[in-house]
Amino acid sequence: MEKLIVEAKVPEKKDNSGRVTRKQLGPVSITVQTGSTAAESIQMFGDKAVKSNSDGDWVVALQSNIRARLLRGENAAQIQEALGSAKMGVAVKGAKVDPVQAYLALFASASPEKQKEMLRELQTKATK
Repeated sequence: MEKLIVEAKVPEKKDNSGRVTRKQLGPVSITVQTGSTAAESIQMFGDKAVKSNSDGDWVVALQSNIRARLLRGENAAQIQEALGSAKMGVAVKGAKVDPVQAYLALFASASPEKQKEMLRELQTKATK
């Protein structure tokens, strides 16, 4: 058994004008007991709880990887091919970034105002 220290805070929040609408709360640290190994954690908390938390953490890691790949311009099929055989706890080799696809993905997710700005930038560069 070992101690696990967990710290969290609620960050300061500002409105569009930069005025603070909520001050930062915390940080606060707590100490809890956890297993020193996966087997000890299963003994302490049960197989179902450890499996559920493990899958939950993996989902977050995979979602982060999916978001990064979308920002690089990859499509669903490319992401499935890259991550479909992922193994928990093993880093997935990064993909090469296609700058054109990455820019198109950025454009697709931009606000209409930002899209207009991006088009103006492209037009300026095209005339040079």
